[in-house]
Amino acid sequence: MRQPPGYEDPDNPDHVCHLQRSLYGLKQAPRAWFNRLHEFLLQTGFVASKTDVSLFHYTAGTSRVFLLVYVDDIIMMGDDSALVDSLLQRLATTFKIRDLGVPTFFLGIETLSTPEGILLSQRRYIRDILNRAGMSDCKPLATPASVTQAVSQSTDPFDNPTQYQRLAGALQYLTITRPNLSYSVNRLCQFMHAPTDEHWGLLKRVLRYIRGTMDYGLRLSPSLSTDIHAFSDSDWAGCPVDRKSTSGYAVFIGSNLVSWVSRKQRTVARSSTEAEYKGLADVCAEVTWVVSLLRELGLHSGAPATLWCDNLGATYLCANPMFHARTKHVEVDYHFVLDKVTSGEYKVSFVSTKDQVADIFTKPLPAARFAILRDKLNVTAGHP
Repeated sequence: MRQPPGYEDPDNPDHVCHLQRSLYGLKQAPRAWFNRLHEFLLQTGFVASKTDVSLFHYTAGTSRVFLLVYVDDIIMMGDDSALVDSLLQRLATTFKIRDLGVPTFFLGIETLSTPEGILLSQRRYIRDILNRAGMSDCKPLATPASVTQAVSQSTDPFDNPTQYQRLAGALQYLTITRPNLSYSVNRLCQFMHAPTDEHWGLLKRVLRYIRGTMDYGLRLSPSLSTDIHAFSDSDWAGCPVDRKSTSGYAVFIGSNLVSWVSRKQRTVARSSTEAEYKGLADVCAEVTWVVSLLRELGLHSGAPATLWCDNLGATYLCANPMFHARTKHVEVDYHFVLDKVTSGEYKVSFVSTKDQVADIFTKPLPAARFAILRDKLNVTAGHP
């Protein structure tokens, strides 16, 4: 240990501070706090989820209670209000808690009641981002990315890279309730190390889009079906800089979107079939996690998950174990999709490009097409 800068004692340079109390924010504090809460919940009767370490569930007869932890912010829900109240009272005997009632604002996400269900919105967070960028009164646009403007290898460095990095990083959290922004934000984050004036223009376009869609959010509604459907798509060699493909997927439970991703693939694909097949491998891993979580909670319907792909070559490759010349080089670990399909856990089906929901995660789209797919992702406007 050393004396903190600015508080050195010149008479006793070898002395150190005597710690009277642990400071909030030490590296050990989060783990110590979670271990304490974890032990208490297990003693109370909760069961820790093996799939998600932050999730706990409690069963009493036919009643279920779920508890989700994010540091010291906790959401508890169940189908028996009396049981929930009793568990809160037991929690209050050990920890100093404050019951805020029905969650309306949690971790920057606002919950709005609608006739169809609930709407998860981040209006306040959007206002904060626009204020930081000085674009609160900017002119809105219909799409976050231009179809005609491709990203070039411009060499004009942006004069304030820190501002670009802060705003691009802030936009990542916005994709929690706005999956339609995933592709644009993913593209912006690829230039964090050395942004140029062109990249700053792309970021300002995203800000102008969210300025016009501040009241939009992710809609969740009751669904009679718990079947899993996943849409996977890839844009082969879509990046003009390194020619790597961009893949994306959307996972639905019933009619509700629960998981989505837009990311650049790590390797260069030699064919569109290979790019689509790698995209299927990514969504297959995600669906495996979702299925394991639902099974653990007793909510899985038992029906095989359906993976929708708009590439016939990749669809045939999932059902045909024969390796042809154009697929011999594909890494073996991607072929676990074939194992899942063979065992009957998953079913890969072809979907036409016009019905491919994941198309919004892989490339810029015209305004009309973008609006249609945004609605299919359940991203709708709430009441202001």
